Amino acid sequence: MTDQLALFSDAPAPPAVPGLVQVHDAITPPREAEISALIDAAPLAPFQFGQWEGKRLTVNYGSAYDYQRARPSDAPPLPDWLVALRDELAPQVARDPRQFVQGLLIRYDPGAGIGWHRDRPQYGEVIGLSLGAPVTLRLRRRLPGGGFERVGVPLPPRSLYLLSGAVREQWEHSIAPTDATRRSVTLRTMR
Repeated sequence: MTDQLALFSDAPAPPAVPGLVQVHDAITPPREAEISALIDAAPLAPFQFGQWEGKRLTVNYGSAYDYQRARPSDAPPLPDWLVALRDELAPQVARDPRQFVQGLLIRYDPGAGIGWHRDRPQYGEVIGLSLGAPVTLRLRRRLPGGGFERVGVPLPPRSLYLLSGAVREQWEHSIAPTDATRRSVTLRTMR
């Protein structure tokens, strides 16, 4: 359900952040199980940032960011199942699926999260699909007088979100470590 439709539900709506679009139940529970199995079957490896190794397991398609060279590098093409998923998800946030040419699969085992960051400037809009454990997408932006404005956006299983405009350019995001396994699919445009 879109945020507009959420006006008629009993669930509290998250605070509005310009450029953030959220869709609940973007896929069915059986489709979630299917995609989770495909992610687990992918060649996942611990996330590498220089000499640092993260707890989350990832694999990139279309392009990967090379942190040593500070630029995108080649990666295998999006597999057919990921292209089909992209074609299913992008219209739900009013986007042309063909624009999303980079894919990232992530498995967060218990204790894994992702710290504060903004996606690299070479990437444009970001679509995320959250699978498994419910989490809160934490957003923050620096205030002119110091400190941060912070917003928490609940991501229940099977929820979809789009980061574009102000939320993509001015806000950082993170997800705290969870006690249960969570998987995600990230799709990005390139600039």
